[in-house]
Amino acid sequence: MTTTALRGTVEVLGAPGDRHDEILTAEALEFLGRLDAAFAGRRLRVLTERRRRAERAASGIPLDFPLTGRAIRADATWRVAPPAPGLVDRRVEITGPPERRTAVNALTSGAQVWMADFEDATSPTWNNIIGGQLTLLDAVARRIGLTTPEGTENRLRENARLATIAVRPRGWHLVEKHLVVDERPLSASLVDFGLYFFHCAQRQIDAGHGPYFSLPKLENREDARLWNDVFLLAQDLLGIPRGTIRATVLIETVPAAFEMEEILYELREHSAGLTAGRWDYLFSLIKTLGHRSDFVLADRSQITMTAPFLRAYTDLLVRTCHKRGAHAIGGMAAQIPRDDTAADEAAFAAVRLDKGREAEDGFDGTWVAHPGLVELSRTAFDEVLDGRPHQLDRTRGDVDVVAADLLAVPRSGGAPSAEGLRTNVSIALRYFDAWLRGTGAVALNGLVEDASTAEIARAQIWQWIRHQAVSREDVRRVVAEEAGALSAEYPWARVDDVCAIFERASLTRDLPAFFTTDAYARHLVTTAGGRS
Repeated sequence: MTTTALRGTVEVLGAPGDRHDEILTAEALEFLGRLDAAFAGRRLRVLTERRRRAERAASGIPLDFPLTGRAIRADATWRVAPPAPGLVDRRVEITGPPERRTAVNALTSGAQVWMADFEDATSPTWNNIIGGQLTLLDAVARRIGLTTPEGTENRLRENARLATIAVRPRGWHLVEKHLVVDERPLSASLVDFGLYFFHCAQRQIDAGHGPYFSLPKLENREDARLWNDVFLLAQDLLGIPRGTIRATVLIETVPAAFEMEEILYELREHSAGLTAGRWDYLFSLIKTLGHRSDFVLADRSQITMTAPFLRAYTDLLVRTCHKRGAHAIGGMAAQIPRDDTAADEAAFAAVRLDKGREAEDGFDGTWVAHPGLVELSRTAFDEVLDGRPHQLDRTRGDVDVVAADLLAVPRSGGAPSAEGLRTNVSIALRYFDAWLRGTGAVALNGLVEDASTAEIARAQIWQWIRHQAVSREDVRRVVAEEAGALSAEYPWARVDDVCAIFERASLTRDLPAFFTTDAYARHLVTTAGGRS
């Protein structure tokens, strides 16, 4: 569908696909155009400010709770909006890309919430983005289903209880190059939010819930204020009462950990709480402080949530949320049941321990990547909640976290192992290949890996090289070996492109902010859907 657009209107460059016209209506495109006109310039200013703050951190200026937010933190009177319908009990949330099989499995998994993820779990091909919107439209209308390999038809029953849908749009740093205004690509955040909100907000309200979102990669209160203003305008344009939208913010960047209260404050009438985005948080730590030798992270497998800096971050998240009447949702369990009794028992034991700790710490719910972990995680929270839908009354007054606690990384110490290096290279290369071919969530080594784990893998390698924990020559040797193994296992793999992405993502002098921005611009092609 290619249009001839008047100046200032949205032009569609993406190739037409089955039912795309149901999403890309003239009215929906006009709605996107209104959002773009209001916020495109401000988005760029937010990104510029992010870079400025990153440069300040790199120059040695210490991170701390900002003085500009002191009054907000000191004011004990303000609260976020009460939990919205469908978001009162959130003891288990499941995440996955908005594709049809995942949607049916997630909605019927027994989880309270399905976070439909356009960000880390979706490779942003044109067909994936518009197909994801169609999946959500059909899910809201309960006309979605799938047929199993055995021939069993699985459809959503009319009166069955389904998981509440929360959509995770792509972050402010990303664009959607198939939708442009005056040859300028639209913000991917506004596209993902805007298309879902336009088509599904009123449908969700009529069904007794509402348009709910999960916001990624925020770094400070300005990011949150921008989203809040987007919500206000979107509701006004469609005649929906202000405060109907609810959004949970993933605290998955180190700068955001220092502004949790300010982020809740900016979104307060639209806030549904905070989630601990543990994997991206580690990636952010490397991006923010990886230039310093005293912040070198050990192998990812050795960094558990009991590490002092991660305990400080999660304890502060619970205290902050409950102080303001907001839900606190724990980190994701990425394990995959594999029909291997010994392996499954070990994986389940680790998940049970992790979820039990989160429940005891005061979290109101948790986050999983596979339906096989829903019951186990729910049981861990049932034992602590004891019939209650949440534990907002646990204000965690015992928690007193200062800046040094959030930065207590050296205590986790440890040099990278040869196995850790190889694992990171293997994960990065295999994930890059899957992502280029249109798959954003991949099963690797018994875990669901997405963009966040690939980001950690390639960033750790950059950090280890920078601080001479590994040599560039050893990395190149392992890359060559793992690229050969990938090619042998999958002859269709795009090995040259994968290695080029790895080179720019891990072996440059300065660490690129995200691999996805470069890979999207250079390598995502029509074979995965859409016009490059």
